[in-house]
Amino acid sequence: MRENTPPHSSYELDADEGDDELIYVGDADEVLDQWERDMNEDVDGDDDEEAGAMADDEDQEDAYVPERDDALITFKKHSGPVFCGALHPSEDLAVTGGEDDRAFIWNTKTGENVFEVTGHTDSVIACDFSFDGTFVATGDMAGQIQVFKTTKDFKKVWDFSMGDMCWLKWHFGAHVLLAGAESGEIYVWRIPSGDCKVMQGFGEKCEAAKLSHDGKKIAAGYGNGAFKIWDIKTNAPILDIAPNETSGHISNITCMSMDKESHLVLTGSEEGKAVIMGPAGPVGTLHPDDGPVEAVAIDSPDFEIKVAATGTLNGKVTIWDVARQTARVECEDHNRTGVTKLLWGKDCSLIGGTLGGVIKVWDLRSGALKYELLGHRNDIQDMCYDVQRNLLLSTSEDGTAKIFHLQ
Repeated sequence: MRENTPPHSSYELDADEGDDELIYVGDADEVLDQWERDMNEDVDGDDDEEAGAMADDEDQEDAYVPERDDALITFKKHSGPVFCGALHPSEDLAVTGGEDDRAFIWNTKTGENVFEVTGHTDSVIACDFSFDGTFVATGDMAGQIQVFKTTKDFKKVWDFSMGDMCWLKWHFGAHVLLAGAESGEIYVWRIPSGDCKVMQGFGEKCEAAKLSHDGKKIAAGYGNGAFKIWDIKTNAPILDIAPNETSGHISNITCMSMDKESHLVLTGSEEGKAVIMGPAGPVGTLHPDDGPVEAVAIDSPDFEIKVAATGTLNGKVTIWDVARQTARVECEDHNRTGVTKLLWGKDCSLIGGTLGGVIKVWDLRSGALKYELLGHRNDIQDMCYDVQRNLLLSTSEDGTAKIFHLQ
């Protein structure tokens, strides 16, 4: 019905009297009053829509506009927020996935689109290249997973629907794909045969996981704060830590990092603390005391002692001495923007993705802010760093993905 169309009159045609005579059902004044009320509501609705449009315009005008764009390449094919990204291990390719239910493989030197992944029916929240770059996998929130061979025609070699998915990643030494489910299961597939094993869930989502450096175990964090380490070969847990308010977590474990020897796992959670897990269970707790811990990193590759980093949604980034479980330094950040991702960089650097879109690089020894990478207009959703090429891929709520060269 068109807007401002008056309501149907409350009358009926009396068949005995003929089509020319109208007989009202109800009071005529009541009908006119109702008509007037309906018309006023339509006008108010138009005012609301106009006010909403004006507010959207004002929001667009007030949106953060960076003073410069430091990116080498900006990819703009997505039509909504870009949630995930990964870099090919040897070729100039990146894969990104977003809210538009699409994933793209594109050239990191030219920004040219190479291949578009279709067939997803929900937001693409995970994508990754296999360790040798032979395959690329994309997965959406509803659990639809697709794997393509990274040849010229990007032929699909396998797909699967697992139910609501939280994460997806390749094994770093074999064509084995792993994924965590909203219901708690962890799936392990051989690609392209599709041979599968499942690590049993218990009704709590598995939102964070990390593969050990020997490739034989996987650490997993769950929605109720439980923590497990699974043996991939036997499909059995070798460490099972129940939620614990004192030494463990009691809320969703959102992030995880593992040291080089795979002896220690650092977990961060929504209740605002990080826990250092050893082979037999919790060995220490770090308290940033500044809101939910959204990002963690442990064991910088080029620092003389074992350190950890935590980043909170309130913007506090802290460097910790792991052995002493004490804070070494708080990283400099004049704006205190919330942290979404932390990665170790070269030369004792810590790279942080933030709410608002600024990428910050700190000196982990002093906490000093080395420099900022500008260009994004909204929250950083994901980052991937290639240490050999010194390239950083970032994806953002602003609908773009960017390639930066670190100083």
